[in-house]
Amino acid sequence: MRELTYYIALTIDGFIAGPDDEVDFYPLADDHSAYMNEHYPEMLPTHVRSAIGLDDVPNRRFDTIVMGRRTYDPALEAGITSPYAHLRQIVVSRSLDASPDPAVELVRDDPRARLRELKAEDGLGIYLAGGGRLAGELLPEIDRLVVKKYPVVAGSGLAAFATDFSPTRFALEDARTFSNGCAVLTYHRS
Repeated sequence: MRELTYYIALTIDGFIAGPDDEVDFYPLADDHSAYMNEHYPEMLPTHVRSAIGLDDVPNRRFDTIVMGRRTYDPALEAGITSPYAHLRQIVVSRSLDASPDPAVELVRDDPRARLRELKAEDGLGIYLAGGGRLAGELLPEIDRLVVKKYPVVAGSGLAAFATDFSPTRFALEDARTFSNGCAVLTYHRS
């Protein structure tokens, strides 16, 4: 069975973005980028992979991406209708009437049922790109977390999981730190 991995950047106080979807406050570092690009090349949008010379690197962990509408919107606003062309792309949205691209599947209702179908298929893992509301809805289906924890307190913003009180245990599998103070923490469902 395929696994669903929620891969996120996170502030110390638990936000994935600012109140208006800001993410430009996360500090960058070459050693951190090099590690992520080597170990998670499929996490980068196709146009970014191409720009940094990773377009020929095979997918290592994932062949499918699931994202919410707010995660998909920045690409649409830039005129990119298929931002992860190297992956099977699924957008969960109740506000989109139709997919703007034949390579992007639109799921309007019951994303948990669709995730269960995807997990039952053969293939590599499934990458949950966000956002927090979708992650909260899919929490029972999340098998693994890759958390890039940055040394920043945002104060407010978009929570990593927008859900009712629902303690869900995960076990730490790996931890790495980088010169920008970021810790990449990998967890699996315990």
